[in-house]
Amino acid sequence: MPHIYFHCSTPHGLIVDRCGSQVEDIIEACDRAEQIVHTLIADSSPEDWRTWTLHVSDDEGEVFAVPFSSVLGRGLQ
Repeated sequence: MPHIYFHCSTPHGLIVDRCGSQVEDIIEACDRAEQIVHTLIADSSPEDWRTWTLHVSDDEGEVFAVPFSSVLGRGLQ
């Protein structure tokens, strides 16, 4: 069971996930990443999410990245 971290970045800074989460596999990591992006976008903050990226990493480095802009066009589920 891999330990995965979900860091968020923007050109203006970085939010580091210091705790991480256990996931069963890459599919669960992808689902969790999309859920995190949807949750942040759905928040009523005035933030412009188009420049943000969610970086999914393990202890060896980045596994994949999800630009928030790739989720914005699909609507919230």
